[in-house]
Amino acid sequence: MSSQRITEYERKRLENIKRNDELLASLKIKSKLADLSSSAKRHRAETKSYKLSPEKKARSETPIVIRRSLRTQGKAPDLSGLKDDFSEPTKKSTTLKSQVSPNQSPKKLEPISMRDANTCSESDETLVNKILSVCKGSGLDGDGERKCRVRVSVDLESMELAPENVARVVPNRILSVKFFPSADLRMVVVGNKFGNLGFWNVDSDNEDGDGIYLYQPHPSPVSAILIHAFSLNKIITSCYGGLVRSLDVEKETFGLVYSTEHAIFSMAQQPDDANNLYLGEGHGVVNIWDERSARSLFSWELHDSRINTIDFNPENTTMMATSSSDGTACIWDLRKIGKSKPKSLKVITRERAVHSAYFSPSGDRLATTSLDDKIGVLSGANYEDEFMLYHYNQTGRWLSSFKGVWGWDDSYIFVGNMKRGVDVISTEQQRLVTTLESPHMTAIPCRFDPHPFYPGMLAGATSGGQVYIWT
Repeated sequence: MSSQRITEYERKRLENIKRNDELLASLKIKSKLADLSSSAKRHRAETKSYKLSPEKKARSETPIVIRRSLRTQGKAPDLSGLKDDFSEPTKKSTTLKSQVSPNQSPKKLEPISMRDANTCSESDETLVNKILSVCKGSGLDGDGERKCRVRVSVDLESMELAPENVARVVPNRILSVKFFPSADLRMVVVGNKFGNLGFWNVDSDNEDGDGIYLYQPHPSPVSAILIHAFSLNKIITSCYGGLVRSLDVEKETFGLVYSTEHAIFSMAQQPDDANNLYLGEGHGVVNIWDERSARSLFSWELHDSRINTIDFNPENTTMMATSSSDGTACIWDLRKIGKSKPKSLKVITRERAVHSAYFSPSGDRLATTSLDDKIGVLSGANYEDEFMLYHYNQTGRWLSSFKGVWGWDDSYIFVGNMKRGVDVISTEQQRLVTTLESPHMTAIPCRFDPHPFYPGMLAGATSGGQVYIWT
């Protein structure tokens, strides 16, 4: 009876289902899907990441008070109004100031040990010993002839992203990234918006785990990281909170170098001088701070808004470039800057904020990245020649702004794009020549740093705390 009730359409449908199942079984589609799913789960599980140390949350002794309006309490509204002597408080100044005032929190202005700043579960003994061994073998006490970086052309087609070169080094958005400037060590240092400082030793041994170490020496976003080639044992960092700290690896301490009530947005050092810090603070001020005498040498108001980058010509270290949110980038000769009225050698004007201005490795070119979707390259004896390319630079409020950086010679500029890739611009062809892409890159890379001694090794950092290293 049941077979008679099945219609011809239903019978054909069941036959088609049976035939399709037999076809899938012969092709082993289901088993291959299961293998792909398991391999994807293994890949996610094996991704390198920092490991936070377990902390117990302190129980709050203050009782929680739930505020309720008079209406929900069933009471009549209060019609008495404001008092006769009520006066509205004056509006505070809009000047950007530190989130940590020197007079409010003296404890935070003291040196911080690496142990107290450590927020990960890994012991930092291996990290300290590794850096000290590199410093000892680098010959820093020599005659100063040691090179700061190598200059060589790279084959773009040979650059690739291996899965083991992907790691989540810090939580949240990365604002600054820096390779350790040594041929004996492949380590990257990053700073995020929470004030964390993350170290990733790419060539970590088995006993070193993933080689990731996490610290919090700052109370606010880390704006810059400096590791001078002539002073490898000191890692200097600045933050929006107006603090500059120096990690002395030998003493295992984040010492306080400088503090101000203004935000520090950028920081740089001359390639041949490891003692003076050039700080871009407040609304367009560059302050030169001498670490040895602990005093300010000069302070100039160079722009009308915050200074996003400070850079020096590698061949002529008295030539400085600054970029600002006031829509300009300027080239300065430090020998000709007066105390009261600074005069620039060159002013580059854009329609919107200029996020970066970097000299090329030879110093013959200057690359700017601006919010008006332009990347400009200046050249010539007085940087009078310029070509500009369209590049979409609208990263929004949740991503770090794009800053195009030079590679290992004057040939290429590397900059992130909104499609999870790295755009490569050729200065000879004056166009975008290729884009570095990889299925392992799951986020948008915004900030970059090329390894100064490993041509083709490029670190890209994202707003999710990931670091991708192309080799």
